[in-house]
Amino acid sequence: MAIHEHKKKFAVIGCGHIGKRHAEMITRNEEAELVALIDVKPRAELGIDQYDAPLFASLDDFLNSGTEVDVINIATPNGFHAEHAMKSLEARKHIVVEKPMALNKHDAEKIIFKALNVHRHVFAVMQNRYSPPSVWIKDLIESGILGQIYMVQLNCYWNRDARYYKPESWHGKKELDGGTLFTQFSHFIDIMYWLFGDVQNIQGKFNDFNHQDLTDFEDSGFLSFDFVNGGMGSLNYSTSIWNQNLESSMTIIAENGSVKIGGQYMDKVEICNVKDYQMPQLAPTNPGNDYGAYKGSAANHHFVIDNVVDVLNGRSAITTNALEGLKVVDIIERIYNLR
Repeated sequence: MAIHEHKKKFAVIGCGHIGKRHAEMITRNEEAELVALIDVKPRAELGIDQYDAPLFASLDDFLNSGTEVDVINIATPNGFHAEHAMKSLEARKHIVVEKPMALNKHDAEKIIFKALNVHRHVFAVMQNRYSPPSVWIKDLIESGILGQIYMVQLNCYWNRDARYYKPESWHGKKELDGGTLFTQFSHFIDIMYWLFGDVQNIQGKFNDFNHQDLTDFEDSGFLSFDFVNGGMGSLNYSTSIWNQNLESSMTIIAENGSVKIGGQYMDKVEICNVKDYQMPQLAPTNPGNDYGAYKGSAANHHFVIDNVVDVLNGRSAITTNALEGLKVVDIIERIYNLR
């Protein structure tokens, strides 16, 4: 039987910036087929003319249409992720959920429980893990070369102003957005959890410096905590940076050395001073750079789609399991409970 008869069928709900990214990556994968797009806006407003897949106005319309589909990719506003995930799982479809999986731990747990009940996969999108510095630092920590971890400091300083928080946008609205940590910086909390495990004894300080008229929540915070596995950490974040992103960085102070990963998207190794260790040459981030305007983490989405296809074809394990998606939601919820 020819391979094209085995194509996995995908639908994308939410055709904004990230949803279009998913659609593009699906069409680029030879073993995947885009069978539908779902969005409340009319086709003319969405800028999706390059896709000939039909457009449905709601998830219900799509599910009732009888269109054959294997996987539903959820790229709607954060506040809808849980509802759309549950509906898709009830229809016995695999799901790919953009971060955050939900806006509270309770909803994330319901999604995982439902998926187990209907024997379907939940793929959490945590594409920053695929960048060469992330892969390298994960290996360095797991190999024990750094020894005991003493301190980890995350700095996430981005610009998000009126150009981003437009009045008609869901960004900035408490119920749909969830907050700065959910929408802007959950990828970095995911990387921290992936590398160092869970946190406890969280203390926090929050402020809203210049987003009073733009968002329903804080724009900046200082957080400190202890890692359950030992060592202490801090996360300093802000979206009140003037005009352009400043940095996302992670500094690790350990028994046998110090490492700093920086750049706008935590995509460059800036310092590696480690005892008896020579750092290897890393592959460039975003090889080939044929993704036009997609920078940083967005350029890694193709890894996510490739993994979905590989898992469904029995060739691979899930690289980002749903429990990790749940933990990121849990950590952010615990941080926000301090406000």
